Amino acid sequence: MNTLKVGDKVPEFSAKDQDGNIIKLSDYKGKKLAVFFYPRANTPTCTVEACNLSDHYAELKDNGYEILGVSEDSERKQTNFRNKFNFPYPLLADTEHTVIDTFGVWGPKKFMGRVFDGIHRITFVLDEDGIITKVIDKVKAKNHAAQILE
Repeated sequence: MNTLKVGDKVPEFSAKDQDGNIIKLSDYKGKKLAVFFYPRANTPTCTVEACNLSDHYAELKDNGYEILGVSEDSERKQTNFRNKFNFPYPLLADTEHTVIDTFGVWGPKKFMGRVFDGIHRITFVLDEDGIITKVIDKVKAKNHAAQILE
């Protein structure tokens, strides 16, 4: 896993969101951006994390942040997830691993004694120029917005 780190400039990327719209990194030029990667839509911890960001969305926006969620789920699964919880931010359906590979968040994981490859739950905070200012690799799902704002 070759994960991007603080100080790295994020390479341009594009992927479809839950509605099939193409979202590019350049769409966020001049804005702070938190890109959160999560393993699966509609799973317990991912739901808690995404809902925490949604619940604190106004505060994040007031502090200049845009939010972008990313998993390898299909557009349909992302649409269902977003609609079920009324998320105010886009969810990328990165089925081709374009964004996942750009950030380097795919790699070996361990769950219940089993080792497999998957998405690591990591959030990257970018400044207005697309430079990473913070990497949150120990995400606290219930307090994730506070971790971004720290």
